Amino acid sequence: MSENSGTPVLEDGQKPEQLRASELRPLLAAMTAARDGDFTKVPETGHGMVAELTALFNQIMDRSTHFNVEVQRVKRELVRHGRLDERLTASPGQGAWTSRVNDVNQVLDALVAPAANATRVLDAVAGGDLTQRVDLHDGNRQLRGDLRRLGRAVNKMVDQLSLFTGEVTRVAREVGTEGRLGGRAKVQGLSGSWRDVTEAVNTMASRLTAQVRDIALVTTAVARGDLTRTVTVEATGELLELKLTVNTMVDQLSAFADEVTRVAREVGTEGQLG
Repeated sequence: MSENSGTPVLEDGQKPEQLRASELRPLLAAMTAARDGDFTKVPETGHGMVAELTALFNQIMDRSTHFNVEVQRVKRELVRHGRLDERLTASPGQGAWTSRVNDVNQVLDALVAPAANATRVLDAVAGGDLTQRVDLHDGNRQLRGDLRRLGRAVNKMVDQLSLFTGEVTRVAREVGTEGRLGGRAKVQGLSGSWRDVTEAVNTMASRLTAQVRDIALVTTAVARGDLTRTVTVEATGELLELKLTVNTMVDQLSAFADEVTRVAREVGTEGQLG
């Protein structure tokens, strides 16, 4: 640049461009608006340095607008429509622009994947499949914090359901299909309502076993000619009716046997006819 007094001259002989305040004011106003969250672009007018600055500013606004629009779109799809597979599309920029989009998508993946995994297991449970579990490892990364607690809670629920169902099914098969009385469902590992229900099943099975065995014992004694036994086990409902019927039958058989024995003795032993 020339050191002569007057208008400066660049080394190539050209005069430097003079920027007027009136040309920069629209750009300054747009930058102020952008600072406050308004990403409106500046009309690309003028020439030279002002035109280049305006074009560059508008490109920055385009990339900022793209990011904001994508965030709003994904939020709408997640919150309003429940679509967990939505992600931000790639940024038109590079560097931090791309990194920012990738970071948001990674956060969504970290949150959505465990939720989707838990949903998969719950759907399987609703369909009667108790073999599915939440994977507590997302790829090479182990779930932590609240996400890990969610996975472990779902898995514990499935384990309790599986144990409860397996034990109740086993007892029902032994009693109802195989006729094996006395079976009990294991309560070890169960808690809360699952334990209560299992214990209720055991109580039911125990009472049913005692009632059936007592009735079987009396009927077996009758078949062997022993009419001195009666059903004494506590019973209610239809089993009480069965108990009373069996006892009435034994009483009537006993009375009938006594009469037959008496008549036989009078006729056969004492010679009393009629």
